[in-house]
Amino acid sequence: MNKLILKPGREKSLKRRHPWIFSGAIAKVEGEPRLGDSVEVRSADGAFLAVAAYSPESQIRARAWDWTLRDIDAAFFTERITRAAALRQAAADEGARLVHGESDGLPGVVADRYGDTIVVQLLSAGAERWRGAIADALAALPGITRVIERSDADVRALEGLPPQSGLLRGAAATGPLIVSEHGLKFSVDVEHGHKTGFYLDQRDNRLALRNMARGKTVLDCFCYSGGFALNALAGGAAAVLAIDSSGPALQAAQANAALNQLNGIEWLEADVFKTLRTFRDAGRTFDLIVLDPPKLAPTAAHAEKAARAYKDINLLGFKLLNPGGRLMTYSCSGGISQDLFQKIVAGAALDAGVDARIERWLHGAADHPVALNFPEGEYLKGLLLRGGV
Repeated sequence: MNKLILKPGREKSLKRRHPWIFSGAIAKVEGEPRLGDSVEVRSADGAFLAVAAYSPESQIRARAWDWTLRDIDAAFFTERITRAAALRQAAADEGARLVHGESDGLPGVVADRYGDTIVVQLLSAGAERWRGAIADALAALPGITRVIERSDADVRALEGLPPQSGLLRGAAATGPLIVSEHGLKFSVDVEHGHKTGFYLDQRDNRLALRNMARGKTVLDCFCYSGGFALNALAGGAAAVLAIDSSGPALQAAQANAALNQLNGIEWLEADVFKTLRTFRDAGRTFDLIVLDPPKLAPTAAHAEKAARAYKDINLLGFKLLNPGGRLMTYSCSGGISQDLFQKIVAGAALDAGVDARIERWLHGAADHPVALNFPEGEYLKGLLLRGGV
């Protein structure tokens, strides 16, 4: 097996089982590993540290598969995927994340189940190298009839990989995929929707919103396919306004409302930032506001620019909040830490002249676990805030 030899003192993170090996930590490469090949990672004194997948074009030059010296083969992926799926307890008609990348010991592999269909993203060189074995292992899970690939995320370009999508195993679906979530039904566009078609990570947070919406006026910003808006109306909200800049997303949201026979949501196709400024100037306010913008900082290099946008949108949110109202605000940006996000929101509250307190920290659902040795896995972070009375 080819080897990566680290510079002196650069083995500390690997000894703590952090799975990423950055290019600057590597002293030399022994052999000629190709994209996705397995390599031994050794310290400067020759001590074995991990078996990893090599990525010659990425700043993350290798991602650890295992901390013991072993072969990485099809059986390895069958073992890891079967174990990860067994830890999830979702019913067959519900959506669930089955594999959550590094937190399941499979860097760059994300797999979501929608009924009898699995949608997989292969986002690293190692995942790409083993796509056949990964697809086979997913297809072999009980109740699965097809595996669809949605490896079209921007991060693949950082690995030197082109986007890829399409059917990997099984036969194409003959109709729309419908999944249940806490009694509501959603149609999932696995071919063209965001990520794998649906934001499964927000499952519990959508239910939390439903449980506090009764009698409230609700504003759902960046509503996508209507998950928060539908839950608000199902929870007895007095009025719900949902905004998104995407016409197709709003059409999908309206179809989901019809699927659940939920009528009365006001849908608005518009730029959220501009619309909230218009509302602010008009003095319009709400009891409960959801801010769930798309990823603004995929890496730490984008954090400064993203921080300005997060502060702007939260400042507007506070301005539109009725006294005693609640703000649910989120960041799904990997480049923004929980601490930084809280500081940004605190600054927005200060500038808005609002005394706010945290009622709850919000995270991804339980099928999106975060390994203790990989805190970067907690990409979704949020705050439930109560405005001053």
